[in-house]
Amino acid sequence: MKGLKKKRRIQIIALAAVALVVSTALVGYAMRDGINFFRSPSQVLAEPPAATETFRIGGLVEEGSLQRGQGETIRFNVTDGGAVVPVTYRGVLPDLFAENQGMIGTGRYVGGTFEASEILAKHDETYMPKEVVDALKEQGVYKPDGEDS
Repeated sequence: MKGLKKKRRIQIIALAAVALVVSTALVGYAMRDGINFFRSPSQVLAEPPAATETFRIGGLVEEGSLQRGQGETIRFNVTDGGAVVPVTYRGVLPDLFAENQGMIGTGRYVGGTFEASEILAKHDETYMPKEVVDALKEQGVYKPDGEDS
């Protein structure tokens, strides 16, 4: 009787270990395309990512750089005060997208240009994504609204 209980316990532990390994592998497989790392323009230029890597870039839309091309293609530059990265986007920009405003884009860095598949803009007059604020503070160019130098 004792041998049977011990054998059953070992089977349950082995089954639980296999289930844990399988579930961990499935979670990792599901997340492989869902994780996009954030980079500032300075980080992109310092260590350019592979053309196949999807990531997020954020900063301020450089003043005077917004160009609407033929069709739905839009070109602009994003900056963190230390570096400037050209961006192309094909689609409709968010209503609050404007020059000198914070933005985050998701896409790939191909041939020296960030090709965005998605553009997010701040949703009110005071919001800026934490990653963008941190990158701008690091460069020494972030000034919260109401602060003048």
